Amino acid sequence: MSGATRLILVRHGESRWNVEERYQGHADSGLTAVGIEQAEAAAKVLKARFGRPDLVVSSDLPRAWDTAQAFLRLAGGAAERDPRLRESDVGDWAGRTFTEIAAEYPDVLAEAARGGDPRRGGGETFTELRQRVWAALVDIAEQAGPGRSVMVFCHGGPIRVAAAAALGIPEPGHLAFAPPVNTSVTVIDYGRERGNAVVEYNAPTAWAADATRTD
Repeated sequence: MSGATRLILVRHGESRWNVEERYQGHADSGLTAVGIEQAEAAAKVLKARFGRPDLVVSSDLPRAWDTAQAFLRLAGGAAERDPRLRESDVGDWAGRTFTEIAAEYPDVLAEAARGGDPRRGGGETFTELRQRVWAALVDIAEQAGPGRSVMVFCHGGPIRVAAAAALGIPEPGHLAFAPPVNTSVTVIDYGRERGNAVVEYNAPTAWAADATRTD
C-alpha cells in the first residue's frame, strides 16, 4: 500500500427489498434476519483481515449503517455518516418490484443494459452517481491521509462505479463489474498522483450466513 490510502468498501447485508426483488435507491427496508447474520459474520472476517481501520465511514441509509454497527460492536470505535455514499437515486421506482418496472419501462431498462444512462424513475444517472461517490471517496481518503486505511459501508451501485472511477474506465465502466453480493468486500488503493489500484473486488465475507444475494 505504501503511500496510498486503502479504501475497504463493504456492501450492506441482505435487506427485505433484496429478498422481495424491489428497487431501493434512497429508500430503505431494513436488514432481514439473514442480513443481520451476514453483517455479524462479515464483522468477524473484516476484523481478522483488516483490524481496526483508521477511519470508518458509512452511508446514512439504515441498511448500510446497521451493517457498519455490527463491525463496530466487535472492533470498537465509531463511524461517520456520509449521505454521498447512498445507493443510486431511482426516484419513484423505489419500492417497486423488478417485474413491475420491467413490464412498464422495458425501453429504459434496455437503454441502460446497452450502456445508456437514463434517469431511472426520474432519479439520477449513473454518471451523477459516479461523480458524487468518487468525490466522497476522494474526500474520505484525503481526510484519512496516505498510508492509512478506511472502511466504507455502502451499496452495490456505489461500489461498482467506484471501481470503474478508480481505474479511469469511461462510462459506462461500471458494467464491466458484476453487482457485489451482500457484505462483500472491495479494496481500492487510492494512490493520488501515483494512480489507483483495485486490489480486490466483490470478495464474499459472510460464509457463515445462510445466503448472499446479488440483486
